Amino acid sequence: MPEKLSLIIRKEKPADYEAVESLIQQAFALAEHRDGNEHRLVKNLRNSNAFLPKLSMIAEHNERIVGHILLTKVQIKNGDEAFDSLALAPVSVLPEFQNRGVGGKLIEAAHHQAKTMGFTSVVILGHEGYYPKFGYKPAHTFGISFPFEAPPKNCMAIELAPNSLANVSGEIIYPDIFFEN
Repeated sequence: MPEKLSLIIRKEKPADYEAVESLIQQAFALAEHRDGNEHRLVKNLRNSNAFLPKLSMIAEHNERIVGHILLTKVQIKNGDEAFDSLALAPVSVLPEFQNRGVGGKLIEAAHHQAKTMGFTSVVILGHEGYYPKFGYKPAHTFGISFPFEAPPKNCMAIELAPNSLANVSGEIIYPDIFFEN
């Protein structure tokens, strides 16, 4: 039986960057859907206008960084109308700590922090068996589309405030950095 985790969830600090990038590489090393650049994406996002330092969070267990989550600014655009939202990309947990609730705690903490900052929704391209348990639904049910080809079951969104996506529809506009290596 694995030991019970006593997690501390906190804001990432610059001193954590190297450990977080290593953690991301380890977390995605055996992932079914990966491109090997997840750690570079996080590094590049930190240096972009989409980065919100309070929404880059880590999980520590016994003073060791075991997980990380990043939410960054995106927009949902429909013609001349644009709605501010967030993208969750990525959530990473060291392999030996996966399936122990670390990712879930990070998602809950990031959602809470995003709400306190006034954000009302999050979008994700993610695993259809995992994210719905946190309230994510297919994005197309909100009238939201992604700017790339992906199975609809993996394109999801969540309302952080009741009915916050009720009058929102359109395509997600990601910062260009998402598409660079």
